[in-house]
Amino acid sequence: MTSVVRLNDGRALPSLGLGVFRLSPDETRRSVETALSVGYRHVDTATAYCNEASVGAAVRANGIARDALWVTTKLWNDDQGKGRVRPALERSLERLQLDYVDLYLLHWPHELRLESWEGLVSLRESGLARSIGVSNFLVPHLDELLASGLPAPAVNQIEMSPFLYRTRSATVERTTAAGIVVEAYSPLTKGTRLDSSALSAIAARSSRSPAQVLLRWSLQKGFVPLPRSSNPERIAQNADVFGFSLSESEINVLDALDEGLTTGWDPASTLG
Repeated sequence: MTSVVRLNDGRALPSLGLGVFRLSPDETRRSVETALSVGYRHVDTATAYCNEASVGAAVRANGIARDALWVTTKLWNDDQGKGRVRPALERSLERLQLDYVDLYLLHWPHELRLESWEGLVSLRESGLARSIGVSNFLVPHLDELLASGLPAPAVNQIEMSPFLYRTRSATVERTTAAGIVVEAYSPLTKGTRLDSSALSAIAARSSRSPAQVLLRWSLQKGFVPLPRSSNPERIAQNADVFGFSLSESEINVLDALDEGLTTGWDPASTLG
């Protein structure tokens, strides 16, 4: 699991990460410890997940050099606004018990997003956040930010799976055209489409699980998937996605599964 993608700030982001959304603190610590033991080097949390302390405890306990690990957290809406950004990250760092985060994201395109983005730029300059990015930004949000004269994000983290791919194609194209990496949250559809007949057929031919096929699809699209699990066997299985490839015809079948599926917040609701 040494595969990385290069960000526009020059840093190398591990191309597969562990998500911990809606995991309890105890589940989070066990999941992160398991993930690190099977080769993950990238963990994605957020202030709103209420489990940063558990992520930090697992990261500090594993014995892996800090600079070999990638830790992401996110600024929640309650802390948006330029003067509130640094104190919010400092509180996150206190919970994580880390000196810096590798990536700090605006969690949502809040009305104060440009002001908040200025704060994130300052955090990168200070070294408290080594890279900065956004989450749930669609084309109008990106256009606004990119036209502001401020530095571009390194990452745009959006919900992404074959079941949403064509619906979000304009956002993917705008993101990648600007040199921004797409991170894919809920790449496994929170389990809601793992029984898809088309997906299952591809999995059977590949002697892989449907989840592995979905993750492989993300990787071959150039996305950085962030699967979440608290099951040790599934965490290990989800890491085993670098030893096979999907054919072009299989990718096309998966692309055609789009149904506009969002499994959580839909940022399109912010567009009026």
